Amino acid sequence: MTIMMIYPDRIDEAIALYKKSVIPAAKKQKGFRGVCLLTDIPSGKGIAVTFWNSKKDAEANEENLYYQEQLAKFLDMFSGPPIKEGYDVAVHLMEQEAGRRSPKKK
Repeated sequence: MTIMMIYPDRIDEAIALYKKSVIPAAKKQKGFRGVCLLTDIPSGKGIAVTFWNSKKDAEANEENLYYQEQLAKFLDMFSGPPIKEGYDVAVHLMEQEAGRRSPKKK
């Protein structure tokens, strides 16, 4: 997980860059499972959470400089230094998207 402060007037630009560049690069990394980007637009705060098959896969992304390359894309958008933290997933539940739910049986 990376917590970052983005200049509020550049948050839309940062989100677009994340979608266009970071996600495709993440998908190419060994052990990649998924990603979630949370934003608070008025404050410029963002939290990027990536999911990996194992702690070893997550750590390998620093060793191969993938993580550093992704941060570098946002350097001029940061209003403060990013904070990196790691956690184990204890519980995860993601409901299907509303448009993809199967009809309810009566």
